[in-house]
Amino acid sequence: MKKVKDGAFYLVVVGAFSILMYWIVVIGAGLEKDRNIIQRQSDNNQWQEFIAAIQHNLQHPLAILLAQIVTIIVIARLLGWVCKKIGQPTVIGEITAGIILGPSLIGMYFPEFSEALFPAKSLPNLQFLSQIGLILFMFIIGMELDLKVLRNKAHEAVVISHASMIFPFALGMVLAYYTYHSFAPEGIQFLSFALFMGIAMSVTAFPVLARIVQERGIHKTRLGTVVITCAAADDLTAWCVLAAVIAIVKAGSFVSAFYIIALAFIYVMGMIFVIKPFLKRVGDLHGTRENLSKPIVAIFLLILLLSSYATEVIGIHALFGAFMAGTMMPENTRFRSIFIEKVEDVALVLLLPLFFVFTGLRTQIGLLNDPYLWKITGLIILVAVTGKFIGSALAAKFVGQSWKNSLTIGALMNTRGLMELVVLNIGYDLGVLTPEVFTMMVIMALVTTVMTGPALTFINYAFKTKTKEIPKEVKDVSKYKILLSFVTPESGKTLLKLANGLTKKSSSQSSLTAMHLSPTNELHHYNTEEYEKEIFKPIIEESEQLNQEVTTLFKAANDINIETADVANKGNYDLLLFGLGESIFQGSLLGKVIGFTTRIINPEKLLNTVTGKEKLFDNSPFDESTKLILAKTQVPVGIVIDKNLEKIERVFIPVFEAEDVSLINYAQKLIQNSGAHVVILDASGQIKNNIAAIEKIRTIQQSTPNHIVLQNERVIEKTFLQHQDMMIISLNSWKKLVDTKSVWLTDIPSTLIIAEKIEK
Repeated sequence: MKKVKDGAFYLVVVGAFSILMYWIVVIGAGLEKDRNIIQRQSDNNQWQEFIAAIQHNLQHPLAILLAQIVTIIVIARLLGWVCKKIGQPTVIGEITAGIILGPSLIGMYFPEFSEALFPAKSLPNLQFLSQIGLILFMFIIGMELDLKVLRNKAHEAVVISHASMIFPFALGMVLAYYTYHSFAPEGIQFLSFALFMGIAMSVTAFPVLARIVQERGIHKTRLGTVVITCAAADDLTAWCVLAAVIAIVKAGSFVSAFYIIALAFIYVMGMIFVIKPFLKRVGDLHGTRENLSKPIVAIFLLILLLSSYATEVIGIHALFGAFMAGTMMPENTRFRSIFIEKVEDVALVLLLPLFFVFTGLRTQIGLLNDPYLWKITGLIILVAVTGKFIGSALAAKFVGQSWKNSLTIGALMNTRGLMELVVLNIGYDLGVLTPEVFTMMVIMALVTTVMTGPALTFINYAFKTKTKEIPKEVKDVSKYKILLSFVTPESGKTLLKLANGLTKKSSSQSSLTAMHLSPTNELHHYNTEEYEKEIFKPIIEESEQLNQEVTTLFKAANDINIETADVANKGNYDLLLFGLGESIFQGSLLGKVIGFTTRIINPEKLLNTVTGKEKLFDNSPFDESTKLILAKTQVPVGIVIDKNLEKIERVFIPVFEAEDVSLINYAQKLIQNSGAHVVILDASGQIKNNIAAIEKIRTIQQSTPNHIVLQNERVIEKTFLQHQDMMIISLNSWKKLVDTKSVWLTDIPSTLIIAEKIEK
């Protein structure tokens, strides 16, 4: 009745006011008399007018900018994902995306499309928006610098860091001496050209280096601490030197730059002694997520913008002000993490890719159309690698590092990445670098960043060392070992309850390892330890309640799925447990289209198809992540569907195929360790014809009477399923249930899907 009343009210109100508006339009037409109204001629060209209007809208500056942003984000994320899959930093893919969209590829072979998407008049808008992204990014970089570590490890780090800067800086100036006549822009002093060549050779990409250190699992070692501190000191020094170089270039000489440097010194003192204490006070009072309200966020963003504005006006670039504002943020780790979360996604996902593409639009590889120019490019790469790699390695060896550690430090400090592009773009904007030199230097940045991973792998191989990824106590082959790979603490607690149910009374003959892998690009080096404690705290508390000893394993991973399988294989575990994920590509038409496109370009899927493993997961009901883990893992896998699992007292095991008989082993473990009551459904008569299986069930019945029941009914009541705590089922049988849309699926309890070891 209420719906009828509401519907009638809606019709009356809408109808009455529609009539009123129509009446107003009719009588309002009479007001047009003697006003020279121009009547639009009505003809049969409405379609052409519509098309013309659409074309006009497509050429509107806002429409062009939005189209550019969409294209840039899609291509940058796609190539970043590809680089991630092949073990390279995602920044390589994003830089490559910029080069592809620029005149080096799209502009060369599809000039009409390039002109339509990136018309020359639209580039200033793209540049300013990318500069906002850079300002936010440099703010984050400043916040990621742990100045306490710098103070504690200053001596050794400063020696290595400054040596790793002065050596390539000097070599860069030598290179400038020999290339100035041929490659310096007209009207640019040698001093300006030489200083920019020097700073471009000596910079290190601190964010990329920090993530590589985490991914390699050395962030907790003394080597990791040293190299992170060196990179932080390098970053801090490089930006201070860059500010001075910019001042000298703009002023034209050391003497003229004195006033700019003096103003910069006053600015820095004001930030340290006025702004920093104020921000610390604000951070102490509002250091939690609940207290960090919008007005407080506005204060910090205002400080960021004012700092950037001040340095831009002084003449040392807005990016230095953003970096400085980041270093002045409160040293409270939790506060910095919260604030970085607020800024990072917009800065890194939306705005920063615009900078990569804008750099790509400036990079014209076609300008290097002579073998001599490629020789100069090779010389630039050689000087860059020699200066940074060898300079860092020799300094590290001098302060007492081993040769392996020294070479590792050299390889890591040679990473340039995004920071190099920032320096190059500043030099290009100031007119110090020609398009040819700019292109050469961008290629150098790509090469030196790409070579870091392979160089580290070669160094480890050359010195015959193996990283101890698996805890020592887990390597005891006499124990029944279970690896729990969890994403959230809640899922980890569920996996721990299940693993405890399988091993509770045989703890001396078993070991449990709880593992959490965090994406490298989402983990900040300065709060790794705090994040690890926070993520494992609920797991450890649950283990204490269960009186179950558990080993924790935490790693930063470039590819979580492959790393999960790798750890399970190297540890030779007896069972890998993880929760079932849900694919974002299912459930909608758009999702299916995106998922299909993703699978086409997925190198892992192509590899599985070539090797014949893809057929194992055809029509799989799992998401891509789960399928990848199944394809890569060589040990038994348990996929858990959690439906608020609290206890494991009643367990149901359906047997549909001959291979399902092996599930009786899990029934035996649950009965022996947890006293579970297990019902085995011989749905297709596989057990009654299997003498070994019948004998095993009889043995269990003799040792623990009334704890295992064998049934032959093919129909299971809904109430029976609802009273079970868990169902254990094989991978193939689960796929059949899903494919046939079994009525069981709506009523099943928490489920453990077992995939036995896949033979390769």
